[in-house]
Amino acid sequence: MARTTYQDLLDAGVHFGHLTRKWDPKMSQYIFMERNGIHIIDLNKTLTKVEEAAAAIKQIVKSGRKVLFVATKKQAKDIVADYAKSVNMPYITERWLGGMLTNFATVRKSIKKMSNIDKLTKDGTYSNLSKKERLMIQRERIKLETLLGGISDLNRLPAALFLIDVKKEHIAVSEALKLNIPTFAMVDTNSDPSNIDFPIPANDDATKSISLITSIIIKAIEEGLDERKREKEDEAEKEAAVAKAKADAPEVADRAEGAKRARKTAEVADVAAEADAETPAAETEE
Repeated sequence: MARTTYQDLLDAGVHFGHLTRKWDPKMSQYIFMERNGIHIIDLNKTLTKVEEAAAAIKQIVKSGRKVLFVATKKQAKDIVADYAKSVNMPYITERWLGGMLTNFATVRKSIKKMSNIDKLTKDGTYSNLSKKERLMIQRERIKLETLLGGISDLNRLPAALFLIDVKKEHIAVSEALKLNIPTFAMVDTNSDPSNIDFPIPANDDATKSISLITSIIIKAIEEGLDERKREKEDEAEKEAAVAKAKADAPEVADRAEGAKRARKTAEVADVAAEADAETPAAETEE
């Protein structure tokens, strides 16, 4: 079943591009026409591309890896953060720190620092500090939470990036490119889709358009998570069945051995009975 329809895309305004004078020639293959000085995106290609992206991202999540959502533009911040939280995926909605991926070890140190501050408040050390020290630590904690709160559970590099507006997130795109991390992104008519592995031609300025495309990706992630969960349950059942079979094996073997002994005993008894029956007949003939 299709993940969305042509009408849904129309209603969300996915087809509206930028002014013709602001276009990027590399987007020409995704442009349907020009109307009133504005480029119109070909929704048939949008449908195809969003299906491809959703199928690919589903397989990534199914394998147990994380997808990092990146959206620092005002219209997309809250939408992307809420969707990413719903599937427990990491996200960046504030400023993209240079080296967030290429210098991930340093970023992890900052995240660890944030967790250490939390430990101070829990073990009572925080209350023993002076008012000035507490204020400085509190400010630092807020700053770290704002910048890195969305990736606090990210222990290793993400398997893929989903971006809103590749022009604005060009640093994230270049870092992903250096590390060969697959990128999924909404690309508008003023964007360069050549560096994106799975470009989705769509209006990246309207909240309805952003919400619709992101929701499709989120549904694909949910499907991947559900399938992974079912596979784990099936594996657990198979392992339990194998363990039970191993545990029952000695008992089955004992029963088989007992039946074998019983058959032998019956055969011996039959032979003895036949011998007893033949003996009187022989004596009579003599």
